[in-house]
Amino acid sequence: MMTGISERRGVDRVRSVLAPFGVAAVTAAAFAYVSAVDPNLPGHYPTCPLLFLTGLYCPGCGTLRAMHALGHADVVAAIGLNPLAVATLPFLVFWWARWTLRSWQGRPARTSLAHPAYLWAFLAAVIVFWVVRNLPFGRFLAP
Repeated sequence: MMTGISERRGVDRVRSVLAPFGVAAVTAAAFAYVSAVDPNLPGHYPTCPLLFLTGLYCPGCGTLRAMHALGHADVVAAIGLNPLAVATLPFLVFWWARWTLRSWQGRPARTSLAHPAYLWAFLAAVIVFWVVRNLPFGRFLAP
């Protein structure tokens, strides 16, 4: 009788991590594609609409090229292309790992990604990064 219960629990655990592993698989496939198809060559990816229309860099400008550089183990180039995107990666990995662990343990999913103060601080950092990279003294942040 106990074997059936423990087997069922194992199946439930595997099912509980399907969503985090699915997100990891899609992310890995997208990362592999960007690593293989060079965004530095024209015609492979669309141009940033904000850059095209205004000539201003958005906070995401350079992210594809940064991920391509990371895919080729060139961390310095990746940081030069979009330091905010590279700095965000460890946090994304942490939140994914926490989600996977909570799912594996059968704990309820969190209703929010982080405390609202952290999210507001991140939004403020993105806005400051966006503005500064478009100012003359912040050109070193431009991709």
